[in-house]
Amino acid sequence: MKQKIRDILAKHGGLPMPVDQLADDADLYAAGLSSFASVQVMLGIEDAFDVEFPDNLLNRKSFQSIDAITKAVSGLVGSTEAAE
Repeated sequence: MKQKIRDILAKHGGLPMPVDQLADDADLYAAGLSSFASVQVMLGIEDAFDVEFPDNLLNRKSFQSIDAITKAVSGLVGSTEAAE
């Protein structure tokens, strides 16, 4: 899952450095992620994982790091599977 998230970040994040150089807990905003890019990343994640971010996860904290994104997506994927 983290590699897929890294791929999405590389494609949509517009970061000035290669995503593979970032630690999982690195602050993505400090690394150059803009608010606009975080929305693009969110849309890419929703498409890739077939999930939809609820309002309570639409915040800076949810996209702060690869670990934070992974935690959010894991919860959403689990919720989707539980609903089926």
